[in-house]
Amino acid sequence: MLRGVSAISVDKKGRLALPTRYRDGLITHCDGQFVCTIDHQLPCLALYPVPEWEVIEDKLAQLSSFQPAERRLQRLLLGHAFDCEMDGQGRLLLSAALRQYAGLEGKAMLVGQLNKFEIWDEQTWQAQIRQDMDTQAESTPMISERLADLSL
Repeated sequence: MLRGVSAISVDKKGRLALPTRYRDGLITHCDGQFVCTIDHQLPCLALYPVPEWEVIEDKLAQLSSFQPAERRLQRLLLGHAFDCEMDGQGRLLLSAALRQYAGLEGKAMLVGQLNKFEIWDEQTWQAQIRQDMDTQAESTPMISERLADLSL
């Protein structure tokens, strides 16, 4: 399970170190092999352990290349997909194009989302959280049926 928020750094070479608490589980789950791509709706990256990415890739492969919206999603996610391998120090190298998309330089946030991590620029993450909190406070009376059944 990938959960929690961790402050990390992206060095000048584009490497980030995964927090120690995740490393053993990720070596067991995916042998340290990942696919990183853009989030097509937010200015962050999505980092998938390979077995989790394969599920997404299968779903993308089933989309029609004749439907413009479906083709666009394939192009964005598959076109930006970048293989990453965790080294002996628990580091991953991100491509320059991915780092540029998410504005990653220096301080960043690694956000567990169960089957993947999101990787955010720290300031962008803080702004997104403020926006999410404000939106959640404003929309509490108008929640979906699925959220109405969720008990925390």
